Amino acid sequence: MPPHEEPTMKTLTDYDLNELKLIYRLLHRHLQDEIDLMDSQLMHDLQRHLQDKARADGVDVSVHAQWATWLNGGVVVLKAVE
Repeated sequence: MPPHEEPTMKTLTDYDLNELKLIYRLLHRHLQDEIDLMDSQLMHDLQRHLQDKARADGVDVSVHAQWATWLNGGVVVLKAVE
């Protein structure tokens, strides 16, 4: 790379899928604490990218249990009983 040329920024497709899932889960977990995240374009783009990948894996992302299980690498997520 020439000395004055900036490196090209990566896109979501350049990152490891498991890393993106982890970041999404962590951000999603804090939506109630950081309400601005809900309107964040980055959060929207990340969710859309992950949902496209999930659909390609045969997941119905409109079914929360399927979406959550896919995001967690196949681990079924159970809500805590209070």
